[in-house]
Amino acid sequence: MELKDFIEKFASQFEETEAGVFQANTKFKELDEWTSLTALSVIAMIDDEYEVAVKGNDIKNAETVEDLYNIVKSKK
Repeated sequence: MELKDFIEKFASQFEETEAGVFQANTKFKELDEWTSLTALSVIAMIDDEYEVAVKGNDIKNAETVEDLYNIVKSKK
């Protein structure tokens, strides 16, 4: 599991936000497109791609894409 790959898969959950916006330090909850529905899509993607179950609190505790990546990595 690599950060670059995670960022690409994370970015694919957003329909209107350009992929180039997403970096390790992107504060994803500050994006206009971030909603509870997007959060559910991210949770489903993590489950499908990495076979890791993240909860709402994991999303809540992550500020950046890299924070979320590290949470997923720690559960793998």
